[in-house]
Amino acid sequence: MQVQWYTSIYAFKLSTLWTIVNVRMNQKTRDNYNADNSHVYTICNSENVPKLLEERLRRYEDETGQISSASTLIDRISYLRKNRENDASKAIIKIEDSMNVDLCFVLDCTGSMYHHIEAAKEHILKVASYVNNNNSNIKFWVGFCGYRDHSDHSDRLQNFDFTNSLEKFKTYIAKKVTAKGGSDTPEDILGGLNAAITEMSWSNTTRVLVHIGDAPPHGRRFTNLDDDYPDGDPNGLTAESVLKKMQLKNILYYFGKINNSTDVMLNVFREIIGEFPVFDLMTTENNPEVLVNKFCKATSSAIFSSITLTTTLRNSKSIYSLQRKKIQINPHEPDWTTCPEKTGKLLFYISPKTLSEVKDEYYFINSNFIERDISFKLAPQPFSVGAERYAYFALDTSLGQANNLVIKKYYDVEISTKEKYLESMEISNIASVLYDKTDNTYYSVEKYINNAKFTKFNANSGLITEFHSILEAFAHFTYQYTEGYLVVYDLQGVDLDNEFLLTDPAIHCVDLLRFGKTNLGKSGIQKCFLAKHKCNDICKKLKLNNDILEGHCENEIGELKKT
Repeated sequence: MQVQWYTSIYAFKLSTLWTIVNVRMNQKTRDNYNADNSHVYTICNSENVPKLLEERLRRYEDETGQISSASTLIDRISYLRKNRENDASKAIIKIEDSMNVDLCFVLDCTGSMYHHIEAAKEHILKVASYVNNNNSNIKFWVGFCGYRDHSDHSDRLQNFDFTNSLEKFKTYIAKKVTAKGGSDTPEDILGGLNAAITEMSWSNTTRVLVHIGDAPPHGRRFTNLDDDYPDGDPNGLTAESVLKKMQLKNILYYFGKINNSTDVMLNVFREIIGEFPVFDLMTTENNPEVLVNKFCKATSSAIFSSITLTTTLRNSKSIYSLQRKKIQINPHEPDWTTCPEKTGKLLFYISPKTLSEVKDEYYFINSNFIERDISFKLAPQPFSVGAERYAYFALDTSLGQANNLVIKKYYDVEISTKEKYLESMEISNIASVLYDKTDNTYYSVEKYINNAKFTKFNANSGLITEFHSILEAFAHFTYQYTEGYLVVYDLQGVDLDNEFLLTDPAIHCVDLLRFGKTNLGKSGIQKCFLAKHKCNDICKKLKLNNDILEGHCENEIGELKKT
Protein backbone atom coordinates (compact mmCIF):
# COMPACT_ATOMS: atom_id res chain seq x y z
CA MET A 1 0.00 0.00 0.00
CA GLN A 2 2.81 2.41 0.74
CA VAL A 3 4.39 1.92 -2.68
CA GLN A 4 1.03 2.34 -4.39
CA TRP A 5 0.29 5.49 -2.41
CA TYR A 6 3.69 6.91 -3.23
CA THR A 7 3.32 6.02 -6.90
CA SER A 8 0.07 7.98 -7.00
CA ILE A 9 1.96 11.01 -5.69
CA TYR A 10 4.54 10.56 -8.42
CA ALA A 11 1.77 10.42 -11.02
CA PHE A 12 0.21 13.64 -9.73
CA LYS A 13 3.63 15.26 -9.87
CA LEU A 14 3.64 18.90 -8.93
CA SER A 15 -0.04 19.16 -8.16
CA THR A 16 0.76 17.13 -5.04
CA LEU A 17 4.38 18.09 -4.50
CA TRP A 18 3.25 21.03 -2.41
CA THR A 19 0.37 19.23 -0.70
CA ILE A 20 2.30 16.07 0.15
CA VAL A 21 2.43 17.10 3.79
CA ASN A 22 -1.08 15.71 4.05
CA VAL A 23 -2.64 14.75 0.75
CA ARG A 24 -5.78 13.19 2.11
CA MET A 25 -6.61 15.83 4.68
CA ASN A 26 -5.74 18.83 2.54
CA GLN A 27 -7.89 17.71 -0.38
CA LYS A 28 -10.79 16.68 1.83
CA THR A 29 -10.72 19.97 3.71
CA ARG A 30 -10.70 22.07 0.56
CA ASP A 31 -13.39 19.96 -1.12
CA ASN A 32 -15.65 20.42 1.91
CA TYR A 33 -15.02 24.15 1.98
CA ASN A 34 -15.68 24.47 -1.75
CA ALA A 35 -18.89 22.46 -1.53
CA ASP A 36 -20.35 23.98 1.60
CA ASN A 37 -18.89 27.46 1.82
CA SER A 38 -18.08 28.66 -1.66
CA HIS A 39 -19.98 31.86 -0.97
CA VAL A 40 -17.53 32.94 1.73
CA TYR A 41 -14.41 32.72 -0.44
CA THR A 42 -12.60 35.83 -1.56
CA ILE A 43 -9.70 35.85 -3.99
CA CYS A 44 -7.33 38.46 -2.64
CA ASN A 45 -5.76 40.80 -5.15
CA SER A 46 -2.11 41.77 -5.43
CA GLU A 47 -2.27 45.19 -3.79
CA ASN A 48 -0.25 43.92 -0.82
CA VAL A 49 2.52 42.35 -2.95
CA PRO A 50 5.03 45.23 -2.60
CA LYS A 51 4.36 45.35 1.13
CA LEU A 52 4.85 41.59 1.55
CA LEU A 53 8.06 41.60 -0.49
CA GLU A 54 9.41 44.55 1.48
CA GLU A 55 8.47 42.82 4.75
CA ARG A 56 10.32 39.66 3.73
CA LEU A 57 13.44 41.54 2.66
CA ARG A 58 13.46 43.58 5.84
CA ARG A 59 13.02 40.45 7.97
CA TYR A 60 15.87 38.70 6.16
CA GLU A 61 18.06 41.76 6.70
CA ASP A 62 17.23 41.67 10.41
CA GLU A 63 18.07 37.95 10.56
CA THR A 64 21.48 38.51 8.96
CA GLY A 65 22.13 41.39 11.35
CA GLN A 66 23.34 43.56 8.47
CA ILE A 67 21.20 46.18 6.80
CA SER A 68 22.11 46.86 3.19
CA SER A 69 22.78 50.44 2.16
CA ALA A 70 21.73 49.58 -1.40
CA SER A 71 18.63 51.41 -2.56
CA THR A 72 17.50 49.33 -5.54
CA LEU A 73 15.55 46.12 -5.15
CA ILE A 74 18.02 44.12 -7.25
CA ASP A 75 21.00 45.29 -5.18
CA ARG A 76 19.24 44.50 -1.90
CA ILE A 77 18.35 41.01 -3.08
CA SER A 78 21.90 40.38 -4.28
CA TYR A 79 23.28 41.57 -0.95
CA LEU A 80 20.90 39.33 1.01
CA ARG A 81 21.69 36.27 -1.10
CA LYS A 82 25.39 36.70 -0.41
CA ASN A 83 24.81 37.03 3.33
CA ARG A 84 22.52 34.03 3.44
CA GLU A 85 25.10 31.98 1.56
CA ASN A 86 27.59 32.82 4.30
CA ASP A 87 25.02 31.89 6.96
CA ALA A 88 24.26 28.59 5.19
CA SER A 89 27.97 27.74 5.04
CA LYS A 90 28.31 28.39 8.78
CA ALA A 91 25.22 26.28 9.46
CA ILE A 92 26.67 23.36 7.48
CA ILE A 93 29.85 23.54 9.55
CA LYS A 94 27.79 23.48 12.75
CA ILE A 95 25.80 20.51 11.45
CA GLU A 96 28.99 18.60 10.74
CA ASP A 97 30.35 19.50 14.19
CA SER A 98 27.10 18.40 15.86
CA MET A 99 27.60 14.86 14.54
CA ASN A 100 30.50 14.49 17.01
CA VAL A 101 28.93 13.38 20.29
CA ASP A 102 30.10 13.02 23.90
CA LEU A 103 27.85 10.43 25.57
CA CYS A 104 28.20 9.97 29.33
CA PHE A 105 26.28 7.43 31.40
CA VAL A 106 25.76 8.40 35.03
CA LEU A 107 24.69 5.22 36.78
CA ASP A 108 23.63 4.27 40.31
CA CYS A 109 25.97 1.35 41.11
CA THR A 110 24.50 0.20 44.43
CA GLY A 111 23.38 -3.37 45.06
CA SER A 112 19.89 -3.06 43.60
CA MET A 113 21.24 -2.02 40.19
CA TYR A 114 22.85 -5.28 39.04
CA HIS A 115 20.58 -5.90 36.06
CA HIS A 116 20.85 -2.30 34.83
CA ILE A 117 24.64 -2.37 35.04
CA GLU A 118 24.62 -5.52 32.92
CA ALA A 119 22.29 -3.85 30.41
CA ALA A 120 24.60 -0.82 30.22
CA LYS A 121 27.47 -3.14 29.35
CA GLU A 122 25.59 -5.12 26.71
CA HIS A 123 23.69 -2.37 24.89
CA ILE A 124 26.43 -0.02 23.72
CA LEU A 125 27.53 -2.02 20.66
CA LYS A 126 23.90 -2.44 19.59
CA VAL A 127 23.41 1.30 19.90
CA ALA A 128 26.45 2.02 17.76
CA SER A 129 25.22 -0.37 15.08
CA TYR A 130 21.73 1.15 15.06
CA VAL A 131 22.87 4.78 15.10
CA ASN A 132 25.45 4.34 12.34
CA ASN A 133 23.32 2.12 10.13
CA ASN A 134 21.75 5.16 8.44
CA ASN A 135 24.00 7.89 9.86
CA SER A 136 27.59 6.83 9.25
CA ASN A 137 28.75 10.42 9.79
CA ILE A 138 27.87 10.31 13.49
CA LYS A 139 30.91 9.70 15.70
CA PHE A 140 30.51 9.35 19.41
CA TRP A 141 32.78 9.06 22.41
CA VAL A 142 31.35 7.26 25.43
CA GLY A 143 32.20 7.71 29.11
CA PHE A 144 30.95 6.51 32.46
CA CYS A 145 30.42 7.91 35.95
CA GLY A 146 29.17 5.55 38.65
CA TYR A 147 27.98 6.66 42.08
CA ARG A 148 27.01 4.89 45.29
CA ASP A 149 26.67 6.58 48.69
CA HIS A 150 28.76 8.46 51.22
CA SER A 151 29.11 5.35 53.42
CA ASP A 152 31.01 3.66 50.55
CA HIS A 153 33.96 6.06 50.94
CA SER A 154 36.58 5.33 48.22
CA ASP A 155 33.99 3.38 46.18
CA ARG A 156 31.51 6.25 46.28
CA LEU A 157 32.42 7.56 42.79
CA GLN A 158 34.20 6.05 39.81
CA ASN A 159 34.86 7.66 36.43
CA PHE A 160 35.86 6.29 33.05
CA ASP A 161 36.71 9.19 30.75
CA PHE A 162 35.47 9.44 27.17
CA THR A 163 36.77 6.97 24.62
CA ASN A 164 35.89 6.24 21.00
CA SER A 165 36.59 2.55 21.63
CA LEU A 166 33.26 0.96 22.44
CA GLU A 167 35.00 -2.31 23.26
CA LYS A 168 37.08 -0.56 25.94
CA PHE A 169 33.90 0.91 27.41
CA LYS A 170 32.19 -2.49 27.47
CA THR A 171 35.25 -4.13 29.04
CA TYR A 172 35.47 -1.43 31.73
CA ILE A 173 31.82 -1.87 32.73
CA ALA A 174 32.20 -5.65 32.74
CA LYS A 175 35.39 -5.79 34.82
CA LYS A 176 35.46 -2.63 36.93
CA VAL A 177 31.83 -1.82 37.73
CA THR A 178 30.00 -3.96 40.27
CA ALA A 179 26.68 -3.57 42.03
CA LYS A 180 27.46 -3.06 45.71
CA GLY A 181 27.19 -0.69 48.63
CA GLY A 182 24.54 1.76 49.72
CA SER A 183 23.11 1.97 53.24
CA ASP A 184 20.04 4.19 53.58
CA THR A 185 17.53 4.63 50.73
CA PRO A 186 18.85 7.82 49.01
CA GLU A 187 22.13 7.79 47.12
CA ASP A 188 24.81 10.33 46.22
CA ILE A 189 23.14 11.49 43.03
CA LEU A 190 24.35 15.09 43.23
CA GLY A 191 27.92 13.88 43.78
CA GLY A 192 27.68 11.56 40.77
CA LEU A 193 26.26 14.24 38.49
CA ASN A 194 28.79 16.80 39.68
CA ALA A 195 31.69 14.41 39.01
CA ALA A 196 30.39 13.64 35.52
CA ILE A 197 30.00 17.33 34.72
CA THR A 198 33.28 18.60 36.17
CA GLU A 199 35.72 15.67 35.92
CA MET A 200 34.91 14.23 32.48
CA SER A 201 36.71 15.64 29.40
CA TRP A 202 33.73 17.14 27.56
CA SER A 203 35.06 18.34 24.20
CA ASN A 204 32.60 17.60 21.38
CA THR A 205 29.81 19.88 20.17
CA THR A 206 26.90 17.59 21.11
CA ARG A 207 27.00 16.61 24.77
CA VAL A 208 24.64 14.00 26.21
CA LEU A 209 24.28 12.90 29.82
CA VAL A 210 22.07 9.84 30.41
CA HIS A 211 21.35 9.41 34.12
CA ILE A 212 19.93 6.08 35.36
CA GLY A 213 18.98 5.43 38.97
CA ASP A 214 16.42 3.82 41.27
CA ALA A 215 16.69 6.08 44.32
CA PRO A 216 16.44 9.84 45.06
CA PRO A 217 19.17 12.21 46.31
CA HIS A 218 19.66 12.97 49.99
CA GLY A 219 17.51 15.59 51.70
CA ARG A 220 13.89 16.16 52.69
CA ARG A 221 13.54 18.23 49.53
CA PHE A 222 13.64 14.95 47.58
CA THR A 223 12.32 12.20 49.87
CA ASN A 224 10.67 11.29 53.16
CA LEU A 225 12.28 7.85 53.15
CA ASP A 226 14.97 6.72 55.60
CA ASP A 227 17.84 9.20 55.09
CA ASP A 228 21.17 9.54 56.92
CA TYR A 229 21.48 13.09 55.53
CA PRO A 230 18.00 14.66 55.79
CA ASP A 231 19.47 18.16 55.49
CA GLY A 232 20.87 17.39 52.06
CA ASP A 233 24.24 16.64 50.51
CA PRO A 234 26.95 16.65 53.25
CA ASN A 235 29.45 18.21 50.83
CA GLY A 236 27.24 21.23 50.24
CA LEU A 237 26.13 20.39 46.71
CA THR A 238 22.68 21.57 45.63
CA ALA A 239 20.60 20.68 42.61
CA GLU A 240 20.82 24.31 41.47
CA SER A 241 24.62 24.48 41.65
CA VAL A 242 25.12 21.14 39.87
CA LEU A 243 22.56 21.71 37.11
CA LYS A 244 23.82 25.24 36.48
CA LYS A 245 27.29 23.82 35.77
CA MET A 246 25.64 21.36 33.38
CA GLN A 247 23.87 24.16 31.52
CA LEU A 248 27.04 26.24 31.25
CA LYS A 249 28.80 23.30 29.61
CA ASN A 250 25.98 22.80 27.06
CA ILE A 251 25.27 19.31 28.39
CA LEU A 252 21.80 17.90 27.69
CA TYR A 253 20.20 15.85 30.48
CA TYR A 254 18.15 12.65 30.09
CA PHE A 255 16.85 10.36 32.83
CA GLY A 256 16.13 6.63 32.81
CA LYS A 257 13.34 5.95 35.29
CA ILE A 258 13.32 2.60 37.14
CA ASN A 259 10.67 3.30 39.80
CA ASN A 260 8.56 6.13 41.23
CA SER A 261 10.94 7.06 44.08
CA THR A 262 12.68 9.57 41.80
CA ASP A 263 9.51 11.49 40.83
CA VAL A 264 10.05 14.33 43.33
CA MET A 265 13.66 14.70 42.16
CA LEU A 266 12.51 14.95 38.54
CA ASN A 267 10.03 17.71 39.44
CA VAL A 268 12.76 19.66 41.26
CA PHE A 269 15.08 19.29 38.27
CA ARG A 270 12.31 20.49 35.93
CA GLU A 271 11.81 23.61 38.03
CA ILE A 272 15.50 24.40 37.51
CA ILE A 273 16.16 23.49 33.85
CA GLY A 274 12.70 22.92 32.34
CA GLU A 275 11.36 19.78 30.67
CA PHE A 276 13.67 16.96 29.63
CA PRO A 277 13.08 13.43 28.30
CA VAL A 278 12.44 10.67 30.83
CA PHE A 279 12.85 7.12 29.52
CA ASP A 280 10.91 4.19 30.93
CA LEU A 281 13.42 1.59 32.14
CA MET A 282 10.96 -0.11 34.46
CA THR A 283 10.41 -3.82 33.90
CA THR A 284 8.75 -6.58 35.88
CA GLU A 285 10.20 -9.26 33.62
CA ASN A 286 13.39 -11.04 34.58
CA ASN A 287 14.49 -10.86 30.96
CA PRO A 288 17.86 -9.20 30.29
CA GLU A 289 17.09 -8.80 26.58
CA VAL A 290 14.02 -6.66 27.33
CA LEU A 291 16.08 -4.31 29.48
CA VAL A 292 18.94 -4.14 26.96
CA ASN A 293 16.44 -3.19 24.23
CA LYS A 294 15.00 -0.47 26.46
CA PHE A 295 18.51 0.86 27.04
CA CYS A 296 19.17 0.84 23.29
CA LYS A 297 15.99 2.74 22.48
CA ALA A 298 16.61 5.34 25.19
CA THR A 299 20.27 5.92 24.28
CA SER A 300 19.61 6.15 20.53
CA SER A 301 16.76 8.58 21.13
CA ALA A 302 18.99 10.71 23.37
CA ILE A 303 21.71 10.87 20.70
CA PHE A 304 19.32 11.78 17.87
CA SER A 305 17.36 14.40 19.80
CA SER A 306 20.56 15.99 21.15
CA ILE A 307 22.07 16.30 17.67
CA THR A 308 18.84 17.85 16.40
CA LEU A 309 18.67 20.32 19.29
CA THR A 310 22.34 21.23 18.99
CA THR A 311 22.01 21.74 15.23
CA THR A 312 18.75 23.69 15.37
CA LEU A 313 19.20 25.83 18.46
CA ARG A 314 22.99 26.28 18.36
CA ASN A 315 23.66 26.99 22.04
CA SER A 316 22.70 25.97 25.56
CA LYS A 317 20.90 29.24 26.28
CA SER A 318 18.34 28.67 23.55
CA ILE A 319 18.14 24.92 24.29
CA TYR A 320 17.35 25.43 27.96
CA SER A 321 15.08 28.34 27.09
CA LEU A 322 13.09 25.87 24.98
CA GLN A 323 13.00 23.44 27.90
CA ARG A 324 11.65 26.22 30.12
CA LYS A 325 8.93 26.95 27.56
CA LYS A 326 7.89 23.28 27.67
CA ILE A 327 6.86 23.73 31.30
CA GLN A 328 4.07 26.02 30.12
CA ILE A 329 2.31 23.37 28.03
CA ASN A 330 -0.96 21.62 28.87
CA PRO A 331 -1.33 18.34 26.93
CA HIS A 332 -5.11 18.11 27.51
CA GLU A 333 -7.92 19.61 25.45
CA PRO A 334 -9.78 22.35 27.32
CA ASP A 335 -13.46 22.44 28.18
CA TRP A 336 -14.56 24.13 24.97
CA THR A 337 -17.75 25.48 26.58
CA THR A 338 -15.59 27.82 28.66
CA CYS A 339 -13.60 29.14 25.68
CA PRO A 340 -14.85 32.29 23.92
CA GLU A 341 -15.59 32.15 20.21
CA LYS A 342 -13.35 34.24 17.97
CA THR A 343 -13.73 35.44 14.40
CA GLY A 344 -11.09 35.70 11.73
CA LYS A 345 -10.03 34.95 8.19
CA LEU A 346 -8.45 31.76 6.87
CA LEU A 347 -5.89 32.24 4.10
CA PHE A 348 -4.38 29.59 1.85
CA TYR A 349 -2.54 29.73 -1.45
CA ILE A 350 -3.48 28.27 -4.79
CA SER A 351 -0.85 25.56 -5.23
CA PRO A 352 1.56 25.87 -8.18
CA LYS A 353 0.71 23.51 -11.03
CA THR A 354 3.89 23.60 -13.12
CA LEU A 355 7.60 23.32 -12.52
CA SER A 356 8.10 26.89 -13.73
CA GLU A 357 5.65 28.11 -11.08
CA VAL A 358 7.50 26.15 -8.41
CA LYS A 359 10.76 27.78 -9.49
CA ASP A 360 9.21 31.26 -9.66
CA GLU A 361 10.78 33.05 -6.68
CA TYR A 362 7.89 35.49 -6.50
CA TYR A 363 5.06 32.98 -7.01
CA PHE A 364 3.98 32.91 -3.37
CA ILE A 365 4.40 36.65 -3.02
CA ASN A 366 2.58 37.55 -6.24
CA SER A 367 0.08 34.69 -6.23
CA ASN A 368 -3.49 35.30 -5.23
CA PHE A 369 -4.56 33.45 -2.14
CA ILE A 370 -8.00 32.32 -1.05
CA GLU A 371 -9.56 33.96 1.99
CA ARG A 372 -12.47 32.54 3.99
CA ASP A 373 -14.31 33.88 7.01
CA ILE A 374 -14.00 31.62 10.03
CA SER A 375 -15.22 31.39 13.61
CA PHE A 376 -13.13 29.36 16.00
CA LYS A 377 -12.18 28.58 19.58
CA LEU A 378 -8.60 28.52 20.85
CA ALA A 379 -7.18 26.67 23.87
CA PRO A 380 -5.72 29.07 26.47
CA GLN A 381 -2.46 27.07 26.77
CA PRO A 382 -0.33 25.25 24.16
CA PHE A 383 -0.20 21.45 24.19
CA SER A 384 3.28 21.29 22.63
CA VAL A 385 6.25 23.46 21.75
CA GLY A 386 8.89 23.18 19.05
CA ALA A 387 12.03 25.10 18.21
CA GLU A 388 10.04 28.12 16.96
CA ARG A 389 6.34 27.72 17.69
CA TYR A 390 3.74 26.76 20.26
CA ALA A 391 0.95 24.38 19.17
CA TYR A 392 -2.60 24.85 20.48
CA PHE A 393 -5.79 22.82 20.30
CA ALA A 394 -8.51 24.70 18.42
CA LEU A 395 -12.00 24.22 16.98
CA ASP A 396 -13.36 25.47 13.68
CA THR A 397 -16.96 26.29 14.63
CA SER A 398 -18.02 27.88 11.35
CA LEU A 399 -19.13 24.77 9.44
CA GLY A 400 -22.18 23.86 11.50
CA GLN A 401 -20.26 21.20 13.42
CA ALA A 402 -16.97 21.67 15.24
CA ASN A 403 -13.82 20.47 13.46
CA ASN A 404 -10.62 19.96 15.41
CA LEU A 405 -7.61 22.03 14.37
CA VAL A 406 -4.03 22.59 15.45
CA ILE A 407 -3.02 26.24 15.59
CA LYS A 408 0.67 27.18 15.74
CA LYS A 409 2.08 30.50 16.87
CA TYR A 410 5.65 31.80 16.79
CA TYR A 411 6.71 32.67 20.32
CA ASP A 412 9.27 35.15 19.05
CA VAL A 413 7.12 38.27 18.75
CA GLU A 414 9.64 39.99 16.48
CA ILE A 415 9.09 37.48 13.66
CA SER A 416 5.38 36.89 14.28
CA THR A 417 4.32 38.79 11.16
CA LYS A 418 1.85 38.04 8.40
CA GLU A 419 4.62 37.49 5.85
CA LYS A 420 6.43 35.06 8.17
CA TYR A 421 3.30 32.92 8.38
CA LEU A 422 2.78 33.10 4.64
CA GLU A 423 6.36 31.89 4.20
CA SER A 424 5.68 28.92 6.50
CA MET A 425 2.63 28.13 4.36
CA GLU A 426 4.85 28.29 1.26
CA ILE A 427 7.04 25.58 2.82
CA SER A 428 4.16 23.26 3.77
CA ASN A 429 1.12 24.05 1.70
CA ILE A 430 -1.14 21.98 3.94
CA ALA A 431 -1.02 24.77 6.49
CA SER A 432 -3.32 27.74 6.13
CA VAL A 433 -2.79 31.12 7.77
CA LEU A 434 -5.38 32.26 10.29
CA TYR A 435 -5.87 35.95 11.05
CA ASP A 436 -7.54 36.55 14.41
CA LYS A 437 -9.58 39.74 14.07
CA THR A 438 -10.20 39.88 17.82
CA ASP A 439 -6.52 40.01 18.83
CA ASN A 440 -4.98 41.21 15.53
CA THR A 441 -2.81 38.06 15.56
CA TYR A 442 -1.66 35.58 12.90
CA TYR A 443 -1.35 31.80 13.27
CA SER A 444 -0.59 28.75 11.16
CA VAL A 445 -3.48 26.30 11.18
CA GLU A 446 -3.69 22.60 10.32
CA LYS A 447 -6.20 19.78 10.68
CA TYR A 448 -5.93 17.87 13.97
CA ILE A 449 -5.15 14.15 13.63
CA ASN A 450 -6.85 12.31 16.47
CA ASN A 451 -5.09 9.60 18.50
CA ALA A 452 -1.99 9.76 16.30
CA LYS A 453 1.60 9.20 17.35
CA PHE A 454 3.74 12.02 15.99
CA THR A 455 7.20 10.95 14.80
CA LYS A 456 10.20 12.84 13.44
CA PHE A 457 11.61 10.64 10.68
CA ASN A 458 14.55 12.78 9.55
CA ALA A 459 15.95 16.28 9.95
CA ASN A 460 17.05 19.01 7.56
CA SER A 461 20.63 18.31 8.73
CA GLY A 462 20.38 14.94 6.97
CA LEU A 463 20.02 13.00 10.23
CA ILE A 464 17.75 9.96 9.85
CA THR A 465 16.07 9.22 13.17
CA GLU A 466 13.66 6.55 11.90
CA PHE A 467 14.35 5.09 8.48
CA HIS A 468 11.52 4.56 5.99
CA SER A 469 12.44 3.78 2.40
CA ILE A 470 9.33 5.50 1.07
CA LEU A 471 10.22 8.81 2.73
CA GLU A 472 13.82 8.75 1.58
CA ALA A 473 12.58 7.96 -1.93
CA PHE A 474 10.13 10.86 -1.72
CA ALA A 475 13.00 13.25 -0.98
CA HIS A 476 14.87 11.82 -3.99
CA PHE A 477 11.76 12.35 -6.11
CA THR A 478 11.48 16.03 -5.13
CA TYR A 479 15.10 16.56 -6.13
CA GLN A 480 14.81 14.79 -9.48
CA TYR A 481 11.46 16.22 -10.55
CA THR A 482 12.52 19.80 -9.83
CA GLU A 483 15.74 19.20 -11.78
CA GLY A 484 17.92 19.76 -8.72
CA TYR A 485 16.15 22.99 -7.74
CA LEU A 486 15.10 21.73 -4.28
CA VAL A 487 14.83 18.82 -1.86
CA VAL A 488 11.96 18.42 0.60
CA TYR A 489 13.28 16.97 3.86
CA ASP A 490 12.91 17.25 7.65
CA LEU A 491 9.93 14.91 7.34
CA GLN A 492 7.76 14.42 10.42
CA GLY A 493 4.21 13.40 11.11
CA VAL A 494 2.10 10.27 11.46
CA ASP A 495 2.81 6.77 10.13
CA LEU A 496 -0.54 5.17 9.24
CA ASP A 497 -1.14 1.69 7.92
CA ASN A 498 -1.08 2.67 4.25
CA GLU A 499 0.22 6.23 4.13
CA PHE A 500 2.21 8.95 5.86
CA LEU A 501 0.60 12.21 6.90
CA LEU A 502 3.41 14.74 7.16
CA THR A 503 3.73 18.29 8.37
CA ASP A 504 6.30 21.06 8.86
CA PRO A 505 8.97 19.98 6.36
CA ALA A 506 12.10 21.92 5.51
CA ILE A 507 13.17 22.66 1.94
CA HIS A 508 16.74 23.03 0.75
CA CYS A 509 16.59 25.16 -2.40
CA VAL A 510 19.18 26.73 -4.69
CA ASP A 511 17.42 30.06 -4.06
CA LEU A 512 18.35 31.03 -0.50
CA LEU A 513 15.74 33.79 -0.37
CA ARG A 514 12.95 31.21 -0.22
CA PHE A 515 11.65 28.75 2.39
CA GLY A 516 13.06 30.37 5.50
CA LYS A 517 16.16 29.89 7.64
CA THR A 518 16.09 26.08 7.44
CA ASN A 519 16.86 26.35 3.70
CA LEU A 520 20.62 25.79 3.44
CA GLY A 521 20.79 26.20 -0.34
CA LYS A 522 23.02 24.19 -2.68
CA SER A 523 25.24 23.19 0.22
CA GLY A 524 22.21 21.82 2.07
CA ILE A 525 21.13 19.82 -0.97
CA GLN A 526 24.59 18.37 -1.46
CA LYS A 527 25.82 17.89 2.12
CA CYS A 528 22.56 17.10 3.91
CA PHE A 529 20.91 14.91 1.28
CA LEU A 530 22.87 13.92 -1.82
CA ALA A 531 26.02 12.93 0.05
CA LYS A 532 24.03 10.67 2.38
CA HIS A 533 21.19 9.27 0.29
CA LYS A 534 21.30 5.61 -0.69
CA CYS A 535 18.77 4.59 -3.32
CA ASN A 536 16.40 1.89 -2.10
CA ASP A 537 13.79 -0.39 -3.67
CA ILE A 538 11.19 2.39 -3.80
CA CYS A 539 13.60 4.64 -5.70
CA LYS A 540 14.13 1.83 -8.20
CA LYS A 541 10.41 1.08 -8.60
CA LEU A 542 9.75 4.75 -9.26
CA LYS A 543 12.65 4.76 -11.74
CA LEU A 544 14.41 7.57 -9.94
CA ASN A 545 17.75 8.20 -11.56
CA ASN A 546 20.63 7.24 -9.31
CA ASP A 547 23.18 8.22 -11.98
CA ILE A 548 21.96 11.83 -11.99
CA LEU A 549 22.15 11.92 -8.18
CA GLU A 550 25.68 10.49 -8.12
CA GLY A 551 26.79 12.75 -10.96
CA HIS A 552 25.50 15.80 -9.13
CA CYS A 553 27.40 14.73 -6.01
CA GLU A 554 30.62 14.45 -7.99
CA ASN A 555 30.09 17.85 -9.66
CA GLU A 556 29.31 19.53 -6.36
CA ILE A 557 32.34 17.99 -4.65
CA GLY A 558 34.51 19.11 -7.58
CA GLU A 559 33.21 22.67 -7.26
CA LEU A 560 33.83 22.65 -3.52
CA LYS A 561 37.41 21.50 -4.05
CA LYS A 562 38.02 24.30 -6.55
CA THR A 563 36.83 26.89 -4.04
